[in-house]
Amino acid sequence: MTVKSPQVQTFGCRLNVYESEVMKTHAREAGLEDAVIFNTCAVTEEAERQARQAIRRAKRENPAARVIVTGCSAQIKPDLYAAMPEVERVIGNHEKLKSATWSFESSELGTDQDAKQDSAAPSALDTDTQTIREKIHVNDIMSVRETAGHLLKGFEGHSRAFVQVQNGCDHRCTFCIIPYGRGNSRSVPIEDLIAQVRLLVEQGYGEIVFSGVDITSYGKDLPGEPTLGYMIKLILRAVPDLKRLRLSSLDPVEIDEDLWDVIANDDRLMPHLHLSVQSGDDMILKRMKRRHLSADVINIAQRARSLRPDIVFGADIIAGFPTEDEAMFENTLNHVREADLTFLHVFTYSPRPLTPAAKMPQVPLDLRKERSARLRELGQAQLKKFLPRFVGQDVEVLCESNHIGRTRHFAEVKLPPAPSSDLSPGQIITLNIAGSDGEQLVAA
Repeated sequence: MTVKSPQVQTFGCRLNVYESEVMKTHAREAGLEDAVIFNTCAVTEEAERQARQAIRRAKRENPAARVIVTGCSAQIKPDLYAAMPEVERVIGNHEKLKSATWSFESSELGTDQDAKQDSAAPSALDTDTQTIREKIHVNDIMSVRETAGHLLKGFEGHSRAFVQVQNGCDHRCTFCIIPYGRGNSRSVPIEDLIAQVRLLVEQGYGEIVFSGVDITSYGKDLPGEPTLGYMIKLILRAVPDLKRLRLSSLDPVEIDEDLWDVIANDDRLMPHLHLSVQSGDDMILKRMKRRHLSADVINIAQRARSLRPDIVFGADIIAGFPTEDEAMFENTLNHVREADLTFLHVFTYSPRPLTPAAKMPQVPLDLRKERSARLRELGQAQLKKFLPRFVGQDVEVLCESNHIGRTRHFAEVKLPPAPSSDLSPGQIITLNIAGSDGEQLVAA
C-alpha cells in the first residue's frame, strides 16, 4: 500500500508557516497517513470562516482524509471545530509541536482524555458531548513557560526559511485575541537559534525570516535578558554565510539599541522593517491600549532613514476600530503619508470574543470595509510612488515561484522570460530593472 504523506493547509502569520513545517515533519515521521492538517488563524472572523470552509471542502473532495485542526482558532474555540463532523481531532498550539502528539498514542494528548471515564451510561445528548470532547486535545496555553527550538532542514514550497525566535505575548491590546491562542511571551535560547540558522544556511537558504508573535520582546524570559538586537548580532557573527535576514512585525517602542546598531552597520539585515502601527490617531491608539503614539512611529522612521537612507517600511493597520470617526481615520491616512509607509497590511476590524474592544461602540461593518478599501488604495499609491527608484538599476533578487522574485526591499519583481526564468526558487541573482507597472518591478 502506498503511504500518502500528510498535507498541511496554513492560515495566518509567518509563525504558522514555521509551525506547519514542524507538524508536517512530526506527522511524517510518525507514519500518519491520509491526513490533512489545518493550521488555523484567529486574528479575524473572516480567517476563521475561511478555515471552516476549507475543512468542509477538503473532506468533500477526499472523504477518506483524516482531518485534524490546530492553530490559534482551534486553541481558542476547540468545541467549534470538534463539533464539525468532518473533523477527527482538534490539537492545541502547544501540543501540535510535540512529536508524540502525532503518533496518536501519547498520554500527553490533553486533559480532555479524562472525560472518557465521566459516565458509564450517558444520555444521547451526553454521548454527543462526549464524542466532541474526545476529539479535543487542548491544554491551558497560559501554563506554557518554554519554547523549544526545532531543527528543520527546509520549508517545502518556500524560497525562504522561517525561524521561530519567540512565541506568545505579554501585552493585552484591547482588540487582540492572540494571547489566548499563544499564551505568554517565551523565547528560544540563542544557542538553539544559532544551530537552526546554521543548518538552514547549510541547506542552501539565502534568506531567513525571524518570526514570532512579539519578537521585540525577545529575551525577557531568558537568563541575562538578551535583547532581539543582541541575539541578531550574535547570530550574524556566528553564521557569516547567512546572506539575507528579514524580521517579522516589530513593536515601535521596543527597538533596542543593539538592533539600531545592526540596522546601521550590517547590510545582511534587509532594508525593510514591518511595524505594528495599527492606527495613526492617538486617541484610537490609547483605546487600543497600544504603547506608542503616532509621533513615535514618525521618530522611528526618521531615525532609521538617518542611519540607512534607502530603508522602506511596511505596517499593520486596522480600519474601523470601535469609536473611530472620520477625523480619526483621516489622521491614519495622513500618518501613512507623513511616515511614508509603503507596504500596508490592512485589517478590517473584527470584534473578537474575550477582548475589551468587542464591548466598545462598533463602527458599522460597511463603513469599516469602506475605510479598509481607502487604506488599501493609499497603500497602492505609496507602492506606485516607491517602485520607480529601482528602474534602470541592477538589483539583487530572491527568486520565488511563478516567475516572481523579491528585492532586498521586499518589492516584487516579475522575472524575465526563459531561460532566466527557469532559475530555481531560493536562488539569489542580480537583475536589471527595466520598468514598473505600479504594482511590481519588471526585470529586463
